[in-house]
Amino acid sequence: MAKKSDRIISKNWERAKQRLRAELGEEVYSSWFGRVELVGVNNGLIQLSVPTKFLQKWLQSHYATNVLETCKNEMADVASLEFMLRGPNTMMNANNELANSMSAANSAAAAPRATGHVAGSPPVTDAPIQPAHFRPTRQKSDGSPLNPRQTFSSFVVSASNRLAFAAAKQIAENLAAYQPKYNPLFFHADVGRGKTHLLQAIAWELKQNSRETKVIYLTAERFMVDFADALRNQAALNFKEKLRGADVLLIDDIQFLKGENNQKEFDHTINALIDSGRQVVVASAMTPAKLKCLDPRMRSRMAGGLVTEIGSFDRELRLRILQQRVQLEAGECPGFIVPDEVMNFLTDKLTKSGRELEGAITRLRAAYQLTAQPVTMQVSMDIVAAIVGGLEPRRVRIDDILRTISQQYAVSRGDLLSARRTRSIVRPRQIGMYLSKQLTSRSLPEIGRRFGGRDHTTVIHAIRKIEELMNADPSLRDEIETLKKDLHN
Repeated sequence: MAKKSDRIISKNWERAKQRLRAELGEEVYSSWFGRVELVGVNNGLIQLSVPTKFLQKWLQSHYATNVLETCKNEMADVASLEFMLRGPNTMMNANNELANSMSAANSAAAAPRATGHVAGSPPVTDAPIQPAHFRPTRQKSDGSPLNPRQTFSSFVVSASNRLAFAAAKQIAENLAAYQPKYNPLFFHADVGRGKTHLLQAIAWELKQNSRETKVIYLTAERFMVDFADALRNQAALNFKEKLRGADVLLIDDIQFLKGENNQKEFDHTINALIDSGRQVVVASAMTPAKLKCLDPRMRSRMAGGLVTEIGSFDRELRLRILQQRVQLEAGECPGFIVPDEVMNFLTDKLTKSGRELEGAITRLRAAYQLTAQPVTMQVSMDIVAAIVGGLEPRRVRIDDILRTISQQYAVSRGDLLSARRTRSIVRPRQIGMYLSKQLTSRSLPEIGRRFGGRDHTTVIHAIRKIEELMNADPSLRDEIETLKKDLHN
């Protein structure tokens, strides 16, 4: 029968895992922590076992701080952490290890990281790795962990994100003199466009140049977890005081804020900070007006600050992001080189987000380190196929386009096919015809017939009209690019 103390430790470890899952997200947690097992706690040292050298080194380098801090919160006697290899034989087959680690490596580009990097040279060795003790100091400020790579100097600026970058930079520079500007500052964009990067860059800049400034960076998920813990431990007042004592509060992924109590506490905190002249920066996947998780007054307050969108990545920006990431990885992994043809291939095939681009380079580096083989087009094609689910986009039908247009613009299929010519119907109909020409092999007369029996000249007019509007309106161009991606997925 297990000792009572062992059962308590196991129960505390389960709670720690739940906190890690909430903090890091389901995808990252499943990729990196699904095979971590508790060995035990002895004299303040918590020992965790993993099955591979790669996983041991990665967790030690990137998540040791997160895991240790979480364990300290759940187990008062824990002071240090050790990752161990399971079993007496630590020798691994490089190809098997690569297969196990490839899917996880892609998640690492979007995940929060602790300070440090993966050590090692390209050749795979069979020498067992001795587990190292890790005794980091606690962070000075509470909040979600910061990625040391996400600074202003590593942010790639282009036309699509220049305004957001300039606003973030201005805030970081002005806060040193306690002059809040653009309050609140609100970023919105699709996943992987750089919102988190800018929030963390503000935090790093202020920590470096204005150490007396109290900066708190929180994801919406971490906000909910911490608030729930505070209520459960009857420490809600301390939680409120910590947040409202911040000089700068950075909230990420606010669209995930759920629960009436959480939403009310968020509203009170934001109002208290702004009213007292403290800086608030919020990032979201959508504009303030579309945030149903906030009440109308808070949506209005968010919209009353500086709201800036980060647009889609053009080819030049995607290539520059890849080049910067390769340069960074090469600095940590001597000999890692990505040929120009591979760079161009990745640039053309990975168009959705910066996380895809960074994930591809992370996988290429993992393949190079674990196999000691140069980066080739075949390896790159396999990686892209794994990321996007195949190199060939799925076949798009006009019925798919009609359904997507109807959902996007809240126009019924009957109205799209009707003779009605109100603006709210004509524009979506023209976009549908334009997409049908771009994404299907149907002829112009066939497209006209499928859109309510119109002739081919009407289709030509619609296509030209949308092309003119896209050239004059970047937001419409981004909107149509998003529709294309949705139709291909």
